[in-house]
Amino acid sequence: MQAARGTSLSDEAPDTSPSRGRRSRWLVAVVALVGLALDQVTKWQAVERLTGRDDVQVVGELLQLRLIYNPGAAFGAGPELTVGIACLAVVATLVVVYVARRVATPMWGLSLGLMLAGITGNLVDRIFQAPGPMRGHVIDFLMLPHWPIFNLADVCLVSGVVGVVIQTFRGIGLDGTRERQPGTSQPEGSQPGESQPGESQPGDEA
Repeated sequence: MQAARGTSLSDEAPDTSPSRGRRSRWLVAVVALVGLALDQVTKWQAVERLTGRDDVQVVGELLQLRLIYNPGAAFGAGPELTVGIACLAVVATLVVVYVARRVATPMWGLSLGLMLAGITGNLVDRIFQAPGPMRGHVIDFLMLPHWPIFNLADVCLVSGVVGVVIQTFRGIGLDGTRERQPGTSQPEGSQPGESQPGESQPGDEA
């Protein structure tokens, strides 16, 4: 069944209405704020409950809790670059906020919101934790086998990046439009030999 010649009902144009764009941008803000709040609460609880304690097993040796203060990046790399890492986090936050102004789909909104939560969660530590502003150490407490100890902000950041990669590989832009694959010259649902709107048919000429 077709809604119009050469266009199937399944190939409807994406909803790019202003209201959907506003909802998606609100989603970015809500996800970012909720993720940031959960990250900070779990870090506060980790400091309160894990300071001075041995490793706590949550799921056997698969998931354990160990409190550390990380001055660098993953695996403790770059401890002397704490200020530089904090500056990069500030730039990344501004970039995500700028890009989020164009978001018009829930999946992009969710992904960018998670990224923003992850970046700002660790940035808050860099600013407010000891030894001082922009030199603060990040609170990490989640431990998996053969993996650097991490926190909820890291989980948010990785999840957001995965969502962005998925949307990019699907060819879906920030505004919800799908990029046409190379080599395609006619809309899906049209039959070979069918004319598209605006094309002349043989015998149409006077």
